[in-house]
Amino acid sequence: MSSPTPSSARPHVVIVGSGFGGLFAAQRLAKADVDVTLIAKTTHHLFQPMLYQVATGIIAEGEIAPATRVILRKQKNTRVLLGDVFKIDLEGRTVTSRLLERITVTPFDHLIIAAGADQSYFGNDHFAEFAPGMKTIDHALELRGRILGAFEQAELSDDPAERAKLLTFVVIGAGPTGVEMAGQIKEMSDKTLKGTFRNIDPTEARVILLDAAPAVLPPFGEKLGMKAAARLEKMGVEIQLNAMVTGLDYDGLEVKDKDGTTRRIESQCKVWSAGVQASPLGKQLAEQSGVELDRAGRVKVLPDLSIPGHPHVFVVGDMMAVDGVPGVAQGAIQGGRYAADAIKAELKGHTPSERKPFSYFDKGSMATVSRFSAVMQVPIPGLKNKKFETEGYFAWLGWLALHLVYLVGFRNRLNTLVNWFFAFSTRHRTQLAVTEQQVYARTALGALSAMENKPIPEVEAESAGAESTAVEAS
Repeated sequence: MSSPTPSSARPHVVIVGSGFGGLFAAQRLAKADVDVTLIAKTTHHLFQPMLYQVATGIIAEGEIAPATRVILRKQKNTRVLLGDVFKIDLEGRTVTSRLLERITVTPFDHLIIAAGADQSYFGNDHFAEFAPGMKTIDHALELRGRILGAFEQAELSDDPAERAKLLTFVVIGAGPTGVEMAGQIKEMSDKTLKGTFRNIDPTEARVILLDAAPAVLPPFGEKLGMKAAARLEKMGVEIQLNAMVTGLDYDGLEVKDKDGTTRRIESQCKVWSAGVQASPLGKQLAEQSGVELDRAGRVKVLPDLSIPGHPHVFVVGDMMAVDGVPGVAQGAIQGGRYAADAIKAELKGHTPSERKPFSYFDKGSMATVSRFSAVMQVPIPGLKNKKFETEGYFAWLGWLALHLVYLVGFRNRLNTLVNWFFAFSTRHRTQLAVTEQQVYARTALGALSAMENKPIPEVEAESAGAESTAVEAS
């Protein structure tokens, strides 16, 4: 069964992923003389840095996840396909995606791979069932259900040990996401939920921030890391460093400390924010082109973000490994725009050998710690390796302003601003509704995924030019 296809014979640019790298690359090609197909496994563009605010009830998921089709609807040279890309053929210049049982093969002249990264459990993928990550809307909604559900279960319990387990929240990973998540769980329990239960006191909830590393916020340096840790501890968050998780189950986790001793923490609600693993598509690129991967599976691209022997294939965002480029939104945005500009230059007659190397402009890093408190690190222009560092209220205002700018859509910005005003001025959160399906759908989805991921027979599809052909999997 055929899918809608471009009707012109113009060069066909395929973009894999609708995150920052993919979306900004597509927008950069809006007026180029090309046909663009963006393939993504979700229908939305996710503003991932604010997922923790969805998980803790500050904002609604729609405010940070607008529909990709709606964003690009005025871009007449672009179409959007829903599907999970599972195969890239560099020699045949095709990508193959799957939506349920429908297989779509899409040829390309130029390819931009911005498939992002998933949560890494360092070889212990079974941990995901007991400690969801923070990479998708599904994760955030599931965690919101688990957090609020823990309070509801504790309200029904008369067993002190069970109550203690239910009211102990463990955040694994003391990077920006972990710090932000731990701070917001504590604020929710101390402020938003205070006085709302009759059998328990939510302010007695125990929030633990745990990491195998020796410091909080390692990328920000010792000074800002210590400031953030001090603020969290003042709020009542317990920080446990040099503590490695060696086991996870429904009721708690096993921890190995620096001295080699092991202990157990009883906790029903755990959050995993300890690491990332690049899309498995990187492995396919390595097998076909010989390009190297780093420990996280990221592709060690050439200076022009292409891969060896394939100047028409670019890897950007969390999938690319470039010295000095962190896995943040700005790196993806700049990489996506660079790849699009390289394609446009080629349309004007420039050759790949004429490309200037990708140059990353570091605009700084930020992380919120709590209401009215954040840390900020910004490079000082003209002074190599010198950065302006600050923390507290003004850093928090800077964080709010920057994230509002990069939200897509005026209405989303306005709604977010209103929700922030009420959350931070009245301590009331408007997004505290949860459903049973959000919490327990993981088991059913896991079974469905296992069925869907059975080996797929080789798909033979005829393609004409930049056309796509969809066939039903047998």
